[in-house]
Amino acid sequence: MKKLGFICLLFIGFSLNAKAQHDPSDQIMSANWDIIGDVEFKMAKDDTEMFALFNNDIKKRAGKPFELEGYIVPIKDGMKQTKFMLSTLPINQCFYCGKNGVPIMVEVQLKEPTKFTYQTIKVRGILKLSTANALDASPISLLNGTVVK
Repeated sequence: MKKLGFICLLFIGFSLNAKAQHDPSDQIMSANWDIIGDVEFKMAKDDTEMFALFNNDIKKRAGKPFELEGYIVPIKDGMKQTKFMLSTLPINQCFYCGKNGVPIMVEVQLKEPTKFTYQTIKVRGILKLSTANALDASPISLLNGTVVK
């Protein structure tokens, strides 16, 4: 679980400063992704913990329906996905896949499974913000999500 949290942290924490090498036409941009991208992170003095610092703009949306379009980044193998990361860049352009981009990502938990695709999907769910150690769990999630057709 710590590995997942660390990966999530890397995607979210460094997304604002990264110089991604990708096809700009593939990147998803929207007002809601801008809200997610404004989250800042603070490392503990001993570098063993990192915490999200949520501004008022995102805090007022917590616990309410929130919609994002993005690319599925699976957490587990399989063609049907209910829990995955949603990214602003396709999986083949993720930094750990060798393309040197660091996209913004959020964890998504769907009510019903959706088939994995390399195309974008639009998801609507309840925005959850976590103040727990971001190295252990994703600080931003969409819960009880549905795929918007």
